Amino acid sequence: MHCSAEHVTCLMTNTYENVQHHNPPAPPHPVSGGIKLLSAKQSRKRPRRPSRMVLLQFLSCFFIGLTTDENEKNGKKKTKDEKYDISLFKRGDLLEVPRTLFTHFGIYLGNNRVAHLIPDILPVISADKSAIAKMVTNNRLILGAITKQASVRVDNVDDFAYGAEILVNHMDEVCSRPPLEGEEVARRAEKLLGSVEYSLLWYNCEHYVMYCRYGTSMSFQTYQFCKVVRKIVLSKISSVLTLLLSLLTLVYLGCLSVHGVLLTAVIPFAIWMAS
Repeated sequence: MHCSAEHVTCLMTNTYENVQHHNPPAPPHPVSGGIKLLSAKQSRKRPRRPSRMVLLQFLSCFFIGLTTDENEKNGKKKTKDEKYDISLFKRGDLLEVPRTLFTHFGIYLGNNRVAHLIPDILPVISADKSAIAKMVTNNRLILGAITKQASVRVDNVDDFAYGAEILVNHMDEVCSRPPLEGEEVARRAEKLLGSVEYSLLWYNCEHYVMYCRYGTSMSFQTYQFCKVVRKIVLSKISSVLTLLLSLLTLVYLGCLSVHGVLLTAVIPFAIWMAS
């Protein structure tokens, strides 16, 4: 049961009046010429408060604190709900947000709805549609990416952004192709709703939005990732390390021979020539 601070204060006041009614203070001793003066020792004595009054005051402070915390939480929730001004988004806009280890993309459909391709493990292990429809957490996302389970779904802006800052049509500055009309972009995004075959490198959320907005399925994140991997793998240091590791493996297994060494040197040699 929720009690407001005003209700507790009123209860405290009524109880205090009842206590005073049943336990009236002793009248002063009459003396000639007025009221008897108290001695210095007696004047320093303070009237003792009833124990029930102390308890009510404690409860009053407790409930006031609860009310204040609840109001602060409601204020924070309201601020969070008002974080994204959806009036700035137009149908067919490409929305971009940072998510875990990569950037996530979606297409704005209007009326606070965003279509986006996102991995999700929950549809594999549960048939509860209400739970699946809730915001995809990072754990669900990562496990979905590992198991290659994903779908193109529609969420509101808050669930899509996951608390991150939203960039609008930032890819227009990167892609050499001009964007399609907003209505055509949204139509393509809606047409692809449902389960899809997911690949972290070859078909992810960026491939999806690039096709919808620019008519080409590509991913700059994939390109940058492959570029870094190529730089690491196809390097002279990598070829030398591969050769040493292969020779150590042959010695450990006792398979050291001319043919074994030649076959083992093929891969390091190929990496060396490609570097």
